Amino acid sequence: MALITLGINHKTAPVALREKVAFSPDHLPQQLRQAGSEVGVEEIAVLSTCNRTEVYCAGEASAEVLLQWLQQVHQIPLEQLADCHYALEGEAAVQHLMRVASGLDSLILGEPQILGQMKSAYAVAQEAGTVGPELGRLFRQTFTIAKQVRTQTAIGENPVSVAYAAVNLAQRIFSQLSQSKALLIGAGETIDLVARHLMDAGVKEITVANRTLERAEALAQQFNAKAILLSDIPDHLPNADIVISSTAAPLPILGKGTVERALKKRKHAPMFMVDIAVPRDIEEEVDELDDVYLYTVDDLKDIIEENVRQRQNAAKDAEEIIEVGSADFMRQLRTLDAVSTLKAFRTKAERIRDTEVEKALKRIRNQEDAEKVLHTLANTLTNKLIHQPTVQMREASASGRKQVMDWVQELYQLNDDDLD
Repeated sequence: MALITLGINHKTAPVALREKVAFSPDHLPQQLRQAGSEVGVEEIAVLSTCNRTEVYCAGEASAEVLLQWLQQVHQIPLEQLADCHYALEGEAAVQHLMRVASGLDSLILGEPQILGQMKSAYAVAQEAGTVGPELGRLFRQTFTIAKQVRTQTAIGENPVSVAYAAVNLAQRIFSQLSQSKALLIGAGETIDLVARHLMDAGVKEITVANRTLERAEALAQQFNAKAILLSDIPDHLPNADIVISSTAAPLPILGKGTVERALKKRKHAPMFMVDIAVPRDIEEEVDELDDVYLYTVDDLKDIIEENVRQRQNAAKDAEEIIEVGSADFMRQLRTLDAVSTLKAFRTKAERIRDTEVEKALKRIRNQEDAEKVLHTLANTLTNKLIHQPTVQMREASASGRKQVMDWVQELYQLNDDDLD
């Protein structure tokens, strides 16, 4: 049974096309069930995220048939998909699945969310009844390898996004973020991510300041935070241990004087500040103040670049784990294939044995000489068991397929004395 991966991702297609091939969670179970009859695959699962749509299947279907199914489901001209998809089979498909689950194929190297998304894709296919023993074994081995990559390498230890790097820096300065209060300036995507990372790190008190209160409130509601206007910042700044700003304002929002007054009210308790904005939201002179740890977007970029290098080094170790894991999985598959062949081989031999034993017993019941019957039984069994292999060996030898003769010698452990 063939293993196939067919996909489109952020490396091969623009977002406009990736949106078109994305699967809706509400319709996916039914579409998976339909694929079984329409495409002829025995097992199928689909991973669909903002950065990729991948189809995993086990069966006799070809990559071309899967691509046509993808085109029909989403009603996209086939030529749009032809140049931006990839298709992998066998061990290449296995390695790709493991690389994706480990975050090695992600837009951000080593990002952990993809493993959860893949587990969800597996669960949906299980619920739809389209996962059988082949894909089941593949996904379970993939999750095991991804866990090894996470625990045995540093692939996910160093932050490589601006938002995460900012929070990671805060953790270095404040040993217990759960006791810290944060003021976030702005309400865009970056501040949204910062708020999520702060919540994950244990920060319980967050205030969101924005030019429009409505936008601040919309973001604050997601995190049980307080919303204020930019003009209210001086009143709330003394309570903030962490200040992270990312707006599109043309002029600085926080000046040295405002921060200096806040420090006096705080009795010079340290403040951690990150200015992600370009142009800057926080005046450069603020860095001159004692008890203020101010970082700019350039500082974060240096940190991120170093962390990317560290992740790339960790990725080399991860690739080795995946190579071993995929090879082990393929050995398991080949062993399972051998089981069915060995079972058929034994069944045929036992059928010949039972037939000849029944003939021998019948002759003994007819009072024929038992010793003669046994000799006949032994000769007949030997001839019938080796007849077809002998025919095949002669044909192989005549056609120059010497490897067949070598295999026979290995299978039956024939030495030089046996061949004389």
